[in-house]
Amino acid sequence: MPELRQPVVANDSEIPLIGDTPNRRIQLLIDGRYRNVHLKLEGHNPGGSVKDRTAFSLLKSLEVTGQLREGGRLIESSSGNLAISLAMLARDRGYQFTAVVDSSVTAENMHRLQALGAETRIVESRDKTGGYLLNRLTLVQEMLAEDHGLVWTNQYSNAANPEAHHSGTAPEIHRQMEHRVDAVFVAVSTGGTLAGIGKFFREASPDTRIIAVDARGSVALGGSLGARKVTGIGSGRRSEFVYPEQYDESIYVGDGEAFAFCRALDAATGIKVGGSSGAVLTACSQYLQTHDQVERVVCICADRGEHYASTIYSNSWLAQNGLEIGQQHLGGVSEIRG
Repeated sequence: MPELRQPVVANDSEIPLIGDTPNRRIQLLIDGRYRNVHLKLEGHNPGGSVKDRTAFSLLKSLEVTGQLREGGRLIESSSGNLAISLAMLARDRGYQFTAVVDSSVTAENMHRLQALGAETRIVESRDKTGGYLLNRLTLVQEMLAEDHGLVWTNQYSNAANPEAHHSGTAPEIHRQMEHRVDAVFVAVSTGGTLAGIGKFFREASPDTRIIAVDARGSVALGGSLGARKVTGIGSGRRSEFVYPEQYDESIYVGDGEAFAFCRALDAATGIKVGGSSGAVLTACSQYLQTHDQVERVVCICADRGEHYASTIYSNSWLAQNGLEIGQQHLGGVSEIRG
């Protein structure tokens, strides 16, 4: 099965290749025993996240079908990472891009969007779910109705989203792990990454357990709606891509647990990851506590922690949001080493 490993532009692109991200092993000390965990570090993509794969696939699908042509104008709703990836690729390919974001986007990501030449529209008001997604999507629809020249990449329904991970991310993991993977832990938001990875492993390695990781307060997989601070994971609406047969179980993680794991990983190994990665690592550690025989596990770390210097890695931001985190949030993990 071919991997999504090709230049963004065939000849003169200054953007490095997307994909072929490192798979780094760390160890977690759980109940007195060191357990190996492999981190698929998607922050090494040129735009800094797994969303580079998604954005590339979305654009290619629109170009192939003729919906997107030279000088085209794109629009997408995003909490941050996909907007940055699309802005990067749009600038490289000569498109204009409007990012519909919300007030939870980090200052770092807003600066990056502006530097990449993207137009930004910020949704300030929360929707009926307590989040911003539904209002972001409403604004996208309003703008599409007003301007028929805009093209929506539609990460929420475009099949090119999961295909990026079915043909790219998942085969890469399988190869890097020498075709032996006991379990893969994947955060869910639109569900594209989970659906693509789940589909691949069902075909290539049916015994591999696929663990969906969602945020407490998210309804992406049908959970109970509630407030959450973690971004890049969770959703105020059900995923259109994910079906029960694509994964084996789901684990829900709270803000404090996710952020504590991010900071502990950084302190112990120097690896900075975002909140969704912290949630995935939390879920993985909980799973390992009850699965003694599981040895070859992979955690999809979707982005870099440098994007969250003003939030997750800021003591003042944590205090302002009433988040007091510590060793107790790491559950049964007493040590991390890289």
